[in-house]
Amino acid sequence: MKFCSQCGSTVEHRIPAGDNRPRFVCTSCATVHYQNPRIVAGCLPVWGEQVLLCRRAIEPRRGFWTLPAGFMENGETTAEAAARETVEEACARVGSLQLYTLYDLPHISQLHVFFRAELVDGQFDVGEESLEVRLFDEAQIPWNELAFPTVGRTLKYYFADRLQHNYPIRNEGVAPMRPANQD
Repeated sequence: MKFCSQCGSTVEHRIPAGDNRPRFVCTSCATVHYQNPRIVAGCLPVWGEQVLLCRRAIEPRRGFWTLPAGFMENGETTAEAAARETVEEACARVGSLQLYTLYDLPHISQLHVFFRAELVDGQFDVGEESLEVRLFDEAQIPWNELAFPTVGRTLKYYFADRLQHNYPIRNEGVAPMRPANQD
């Protein structure tokens, strides 16, 4: 950030009075510009024994499979964001949303929130941000082609929890992904 969104003057990166972290502070009007983590909200859409996945048409991780998810917008709840993203990416309507997994990713300043959900009518199609959308049985999941660790963890939890008919809410941290060429 270089300029203040309130008055247009330059900003400096410093610890404002009464705070304990560096923030962008306007040199003219003293507005403090907070930068907080972004929330990614998504669904684990279920139809019978299958789950709905989308092959990403955008970066990051273009061509890899994911659960429908994206950044929460102002003025919506996390459940509304998850349902909206499912419509945008898979042209699918979901209901019975239940909070399921929360992942803290401090290394990229994000929180990923996934809801278990039922497809309302079994209808889906390719959305603007997807190359392909498909229902998968557990044995068909393209585990080595999943876009993000949070998606893989959510799917593994779901298939294990489904056997017990018990779906606890999970919250855990996620470390940065290692490049593919490192062991």
